[in-house]
Amino acid sequence: MRDHGVSRGVALRAFLALQEQGVAEPAPGGRWRVVRHGQHVDRRPLSERLADVIKDDNLKVGAPFPSTSTLCARYGVSRPTVRRALDRLQAAGLLSEGKQGKQRTVLALPNGEETRP
Repeated sequence: MRDHGVSRGVALRAFLALQEQGVAEPAPGGRWRVVRHGQHVDRRPLSERLADVIKDDNLKVGAPFPSTSTLCARYGVSRPTVRRALDRLQAAGLLSEGKQGKQRTVLALPNGEETRP
């Protein structure tokens, strides 16, 4: 900000005004980001979005969960990012353990219902 001759207070007031207009939003780490018109980006953690896959794809308990490669392409993120999110769902008890050559399966539904096929 100093490079541009703008004080922190002026920049903060500008971003607050832009937030009221729906043009900017706060980001983690005390930063701000511009919101593009017509561009909706789901800002929830990937693990929450992957839990929604169970509902969106109408998966039942025991059904195979999409592969890491499929999820990478679907969400445009790297394999390690997807693996970390899948590990969180596994720790929450929603998915089975994933091993090489073994597809993960749904163990429980996100809303707590457990209906077996």
